[in-house]
Amino acid sequence: MLLADNRTLRILSTAENEGYGVLAQACYDSQMAISLVRAAEQAQSPAIILLFPVTLQYGKGPFLRLCLDLAHQASVPIAVHLDHATDPEHLELALSLAEQGIIFDSIMVDASHAENDEENISIAKPYVDRAHKLGIAVEVEMGRLEGGEAGLRMISDAKLTDPAKAKAFMEGKDLYKEFRGKVPICLHGTDTLPDTLFAECIKNGVSKVIVTLPILININSWGRDPYARVLGEALLSKSFPEAVDIASDVLVKECLRFFDVFGSKGKA
Repeated sequence: MLLADNRTLRILSTAENEGYGVLAQACYDSQMAISLVRAAEQAQSPAIILLFPVTLQYGKGPFLRLCLDLAHQASVPIAVHLDHATDPEHLELALSLAEQGIIFDSIMVDASHAENDEENISIAKPYVDRAHKLGIAVEVEMGRLEGGEAGLRMISDAKLTDPAKAKAFMEGKDLYKEFRGKVPICLHGTDTLPDTLFAECIKNGVSKVIVTLPILININSWGRDPYARVLGEALLSKSFPEAVDIASDVLVKECLRFFDVFGSKGKA
């Protein structure tokens, strides 16, 4: 397989060329993935189904195959991505499934726990080489953020982005000029960001925007995952199918709002 045919790279390359961002929504169950696809088709927007290793380890091949079928049979371009694969068992599972024909469109080899960039690269490179042979695009993370999420290892001793480099990037210098048209740039850690900052990041070359805690309907009002909250509340008084429908509608609305903010509505 050739990376030139890779679905994730095609989606992000088109987004970069046309100046919009692509929502990469974390999906922790099948209904979240279905809701994202519904929203993307409704908005005629590309999107990315994002899975964390803990979800892959739980659902393994059958769940990944479901997500791939949802994405690849949609009427708009949708890819499936494994985010923050920090441990060898995460990567071995993803690559072994690929060898069986159940293939992520892209994965993130996250070696940001390494002591320095050189060690990060040495850890990531063997997995990158294997993934590329299987036609899987690979995202990596340089630097280091403290904390952990969704079953991932806890990271301490943060090594944040050099503010001077960040300023240069936001001004369209150095990093963006060097990577434009070659390496898609992804925005992580988006919780509580205002819409204006999303727009500025996209204007300056970010093509993929990861959302793990969806924003509430009120602009810039953040909370714990509204899909899970609404589902839990609805189950107290509704049948399971009714509760799932109500929660799914909430997530669809969240995704539709992001398509508008990121400028991807109507771009499929």
